[in-house]
Amino acid sequence: MKHDDCIRTFTKRMFDPFKISPEDINVEDIAHSLSMTVRANGHIKHFYSVAQHAIDCTREAAAKGCSRRVQLACLLHDASECYIADIPRPVKYRLSGYAQIEQRVSDTVFLACGLGVLTSEELAQLVKIDDALLYHEFLALAGFALFDQMPKLVLQHSFAYEDIKLVKERFLRIYNALASANTEVSE
Repeated sequence: MKHDDCIRTFTKRMFDPFKISPEDINVEDIAHSLSMTVRANGHIKHFYSVAQHAIDCTREAAAKGCSRRVQLACLLHDASECYIADIPRPVKYRLSGYAQIEQRVSDTVFLACGLGVLTSEELAQLVKIDDALLYHEFLALAGFALFDQMPKLVLQHSFAYEDIKLVKERFLRIYNALASANTEVSE
């Protein structure tokens, strides 16, 4: 394996996003990287991480009574960004081939973490929660609405700056609780 074909992860793994397998996935890498990755390409009032977003999505899914699978999918839905970076939606959808790479990485993360393939209903729940949080994040952190209709949230989310180390620890705690078949998240 050539090193220039790979990404060296936090846990010192050599990761090739074009030759990915479930054994390449490490949740600590995901938690670490996403807790240090800023949302909206940094075009917001203060640092708010992708991990914070994922945690908020997971909390919202739990409050809505979504299954453990949907909660775990909410926590991991942006995990591909740990390996192939966060690209803002307007660019992501116009990059030829990127969607296939992102989908392959996401599918492998879900498989490695025991989710497999989401049903269309589970995916719809995830997308609805993700878009609702996205809307409210941009409203709170950038001062504008992304959509004409304001999606409703069950919980109040603060979108405040949080210490990176604490976010990483909370992400891992929630992952471990959901991976061990607990049905809700209380954080």
